[in-house]
Amino acid sequence: MKKYRDHYSIKAGQENYPARSVYKLKEMDKRFSLFFPGQKVLDLGAAPGSWTLYAAGRVREQGRVLAVDRMPAEISFPANVTFLCEDVFSRTPDFEAELAALTPFDVVLSDMAPNTTGNKITDQARSLNLAEEALALARTTLVKGGRFVAKIFMGPDVQAFVQSMRPLFEKVKTFKPKSSRPESKEMFYLGLGFKGLAD
Repeated sequence: MKKYRDHYSIKAGQENYPARSVYKLKEMDKRFSLFFPGQKVLDLGAAPGSWTLYAAGRVREQGRVLAVDRMPAEISFPANVTFLCEDVFSRTPDFEAELAALTPFDVVLSDMAPNTTGNKITDQARSLNLAEEALALARTTLVKGGRFVAKIFMGPDVQAFVQSMRPLFEKVKTFKPKSSRPESKEMFYLGLGFKGLAD
């Protein structure tokens, strides 16, 4: 696979982040004020760990980050991070226990991406499936007023996903970071101000 060494990749190495994806989250945080000290954050699709490190720094020592990925992270995390090697679709009792201990979260992030096949329709459908699972988890774990971020590969079914978010949040935003590669089909969808579950 082609190894990109663009401006953001080089900058990530200089700033001790394992991947350039951190700058996408930084852009969203700057635009939408996602993080504050003391928050609890659920980070889905966390490996290799750039989003986790950034979130942990923003919520500071008094905050907590629960980071989850099917793949291990090959870096060390600060003390306010718990990293689990887990699949969100088949959660173990350990994962459920960590969720229960930290719920409600102030922010739920999903940078999950499917193993790509090269078939655009298949890859888009799998990406949407991951975002839907992240949203389902956010519905039951977000605090009222909380924030949700999900990455999706653009496709024909995305608008239906956005419409499913609208009743849940005060605002729903679409964002394409400048640090996304120009050829990337990824888009980020943000739910701001979770309304809470209906009684």
